[in-house]
Amino acid sequence: MRKYVCRPLPGDASDPLGLTALLDRYLLWLETHHYASATVAIRRTCLSQFLRWCFERNLTQPHAVTLEILERFQRHLYHYRQRNGQHLSLSSQSHRLTSLRRWFAWLVREHVLTQDPAHDLQLPRDERRLPRHPLSVSEVEAVLAQADLTTPHGLRNRAILELLYSTGLRRDESLGLEFTDIDRERRTLLVRRGKGLKDRFVPIGERALAWLDKYLAEARPQLVRRQETPLLFVSKNGHRLHANQLSKIVRDYLRAAGIAKPGACHLFRHTTATLMLEAGADVRYIQALLGHTRLSTTQIYTHVSIAKLREVHERTHPARLYRDPASALAGEPVTPPALPEPASSLSHPVPGSTEEDEDDEHPWVPIA
Repeated sequence: MRKYVCRPLPGDASDPLGLTALLDRYLLWLETHHYASATVAIRRTCLSQFLRWCFERNLTQPHAVTLEILERFQRHLYHYRQRNGQHLSLSSQSHRLTSLRRWFAWLVREHVLTQDPAHDLQLPRDERRLPRHPLSVSEVEAVLAQADLTTPHGLRNRAILELLYSTGLRRDESLGLEFTDIDRERRTLLVRRGKGLKDRFVPIGERALAWLDKYLAEARPQLVRRQETPLLFVSKNGHRLHANQLSKIVRDYLRAAGIAKPGACHLFRHTTATLMLEAGADVRYIQALLGHTRLSTTQIYTHVSIAKLREVHERTHPARLYRDPASALAGEPVTPPALPEPASSLSHPVPGSTEEDEDDEHPWVPIA
């Protein structure tokens, strides 16, 4: 499991009812209730920032925190600038405020507070941002070709990229795989404790399996050496490969392939989902593949996959017929093809319908 370095909490923890001691209790509660270490680390970081802000204003007790105080902190986050001079994104602001709401709800459940000051705190409106532009098939192949197959590291990197492309795994999920998680007979991988600490099986293609077998036979023994580890992918010292190191490898390959699209490992995840949807995969199967809890999380890819919409647009839009600019300026007419006759079932009104509810009679159906 990925380890996270915990810095000391700000403030004086000697007061058992002070903000620092209560935050320490809350983080311990999260750990004992089996929350993911990444979740605990993120909550710690977000709430530590709030503690520092409170101590600068001599606020050390939870009873001194009111809704007005929390709204002041929210305005602070809005104007806050990071070390690089950039403002916090709306999602980062929401993460910090959501951590606050959950902490104060816990304080009420633990009878530290009688009322929750964060209950009515309004979060920023959520941005429905589309994923970054996915890679095309030719771009993926160009990136895969950048790995130097004459070295153990290059063979390992090719195997990782083939796995990411085939399965759509998250970066940490791929780095947490063990070589016993591969089921060659069923052509599946067991993802242990993915996001939300949930296990799941995902299919893997024969091509990716072939590269994994080649890596296990030729490269991994040279990397592991005398180290004994069940991890599938290891560093040059035989230890777990660091997530940031893998991201740098993928970015370097993208740059070497002449691809300027932002992203790294997650770009392969977006690409897998988008290309499968464009090829006709049902969104529910994509949801299972990616390990999304809610279908709405997966449906965002339907907005990126525009191949079907483009096909219908080119087939039905009245301006689809091509005329070169010279013919258009000369006023030469273009005769559109005859449209098909409407179906008989649509040529008569539904019993009980009227002119006013014509749109309801033939509802618009979104394209899958």
